[in-house]
Amino acid sequence: MSTLNDRIVMDLRAALKAGEHERLSVLRMAKTALHNKQIALGRELDETEVISVLQKEVKQRTEAMAEFLAGHRPELAAKEEREAAVLTAYLPAQLTNDELSTIVDQVIAQQQASSGATMGPVMSAVQTVVAGRADGQRIARLVKAKLGLA
Repeated sequence: MSTLNDRIVMDLRAALKAGEHERLSVLRMAKTALHNKQIALGRELDETEVISVLQKEVKQRTEAMAEFLAGHRPELAAKEEREAAVLTAYLPAQLTNDELSTIVDQVIAQQQASSGATMGPVMSAVQTVVAGRADGQRIARLVKAKLGLA
């Protein structure tokens, strides 16, 4: 079991003892999502897979928050925002634009990429290096801009 997964389980127990109902609910949902992914893969999750599942959960909360705001339901949007904040605490710190730009430049230089045909391998290499510290869409926008595709 990964250390991040262990931390979630320990924090879940602490939230239960402290009576933090909202935090407890969010951590239970996260634990369930991790368990479902583990069952789907048929093995223990490594740290990057745990981060990936948590990022997916945060993204779901963010999208739901946007929908609730569009539907004039600010109280539900605020709840989704609080849930996303709880989950975000378990994710690694996001890279700044400058740090991400430097990594993309290094990968492009390393692979001698110059056209749209090389975008896939560049994206794959960058995602391996950043390992969950940057959103895929953000990486794609930057790679497209650097390769002159945007």
